[in-house]
Amino acid sequence: MSHFFAYLSRMKFIQRWGLMRNVRQENIQEHSLQTAMIAHNLALIRNKKFGGSVNPERAALLAVYHEASEVITGDLAMPIKYFNPEIKKAYKDIERVASGRLLSMLPDELKSDYESLLFQSQEEEELWKIVKAADKICAYLKCIEELKAGNLEFSKAEKSIKKDLDKLDLPEVKYFIEHFVPSFHLTLDELN
Repeated sequence: MSHFFAYLSRMKFIQRWGLMRNVRQENIQEHSLQTAMIAHNLALIRNKKFGGSVNPERAALLAVYHEASEVITGDLAMPIKYFNPEIKKAYKDIERVASGRLLSMLPDELKSDYESLLFQSQEEEELWKIVKAADKICAYLKCIEELKAGNLEFSKAEKSIKKDLDKLDLPEVKYFIEHFVPSFHLTLDELN
């Protein structure tokens, strides 16, 4: 018997943005879906607009599992996670242990198929850059949605995350922000 998918089904109970007041709660399961959709799009943009040759489907799959270890660790707020280098390293170690525990739940014949989904590898470094960029875009979109709903709690985070996105040396991110993000500022009536 394998507990792997029973654990992953608990992603819906892990809330993001735990230190902030939210107009609408967001869990890591829905966040992972949005990250996967955006990572897929970023990979397509890289290939079609900027001469890349990455696998969009693989980028999406990596994004689906990018928060999986949090079913064991929970979501640690960014100000804590990145407070100092020691805490950041300790949390990365905790994430690796949690990913190892998830991997150990799988039948032996499936472990090699999931190892690269739960652990980042050098061979897929470019795809992981895309996933991390998609993750950051999702955080930015969450800030926009909260601000649009009148929640000023997210105003500093929105500015900080936008600055981080602008620093990324990924033209596909700039393209995504230019072509897709403005719609998130609109109402449903304006979208129609």
